[in-house]
Amino acid sequence: MKVLVGLSGGVDSAVTAALLKNKGYEVIGITMAIWGDKKAKSHKSVHGACLGPDEKEDIDAASKIAEHLEIPHYVFDCSKEYDDIVLKYFKEEYLSGRTPNPCIRCNSLIKFGVLPLIARENGINFDKFATGHYSRIIEKDGIYYLAVAKDKSKDQSYFLHKLKQEQLKNILMPLGEYTKSEVRTIAKDFGLSVSEKPDSQDFYEGDYNELLGVSEKEGNIVDINGNVLGVHKGIWNYTVGQRKGLGIASGEPLYVIRLDKSLNTVVVGNIDDTFKKSLTAIEINYPSGIKLHEGNYSAKIRSSQKAQDCKVEVLGDKMNVEFYEFQKSIAKGQSVVIYDNEIVAAGGIIDEVK
Repeated sequence: MKVLVGLSGGVDSAVTAALLKNKGYEVIGITMAIWGDKKAKSHKSVHGACLGPDEKEDIDAASKIAEHLEIPHYVFDCSKEYDDIVLKYFKEEYLSGRTPNPCIRCNSLIKFGVLPLIARENGINFDKFATGHYSRIIEKDGIYYLAVAKDKSKDQSYFLHKLKQEQLKNILMPLGEYTKSEVRTIAKDFGLSVSEKPDSQDFYEGDYNELLGVSEKEGNIVDINGNVLGVHKGIWNYTVGQRKGLGIASGEPLYVIRLDKSLNTVVVGNIDDTFKKSLTAIEINYPSGIKLHEGNYSAKIRSSQKAQDCKVEVLGDKMNVEFYEFQKSIAKGQSVVIYDNEIVAAGGIIDEVK
């Protein structure tokens, strides 16, 4: 069986390729270039993001991994598709006062969409596409289910909830059965130079204003009663739940409660104001292809949290989620992912918070 492996230049994708080759698969490495001709005025000295001007370093690392494993390696420029599909969405959401999650969109439409498609269009034949994501795919009676990884602290199923059946049935994610420490040990055993390479921490390492390409737009920072407390230079510089960097003096800590595009205001409040209990989501996806029944599940409103007990109600193309405990800083534009035990049952974009 021929397996196309997405090589990022990091330890996870390197171990994925090594494990699959060791199991007897014919492995082909592929890397996507997404930076293109963008310019960055400033960026961190240590590369730690998927999108950044230091991309060439990761591509070179991927090439060295392929050479070490003695597998062919291809690099394809996906920058135009990335700009059209991910960055355009990122800009529109931020400028509208919402908090997008570009990694989720990139996974379903670029990494598991555009990249393997470009490979086939360029004459690369393969049976399965594999990545270094920490998640599992379980097949039962011809249905492919997306499930959480063995290493719950590294589980990435939240970021993969947009995947569909036709993608899941053609994907391999071997790292779903390993812990991160086991993966680093395996990397050392295979003699991979990236065994101690730090993980990428964010989607972009620089100033988001560089990507948004907009001028300052001053507006008021107000409390929940409309009293003006200060001035901001663009609502896109703030996220719901943010406490630091507000630029206003207060006797108690203040948090961003919501962003109002129509009034161009940033609304702040105290810690109690950040807690909400219910939300409505749109753009619902069911990875298994099976729609949810109304009932009790667990859900995440951010990837790093433990799934929280909730009640889910599906209303046409929308989904209402009511948590049994208050949740802090539910942000419009982020994703809510529904779990049925360890299976990803559904996911969508948070459109309303109540």
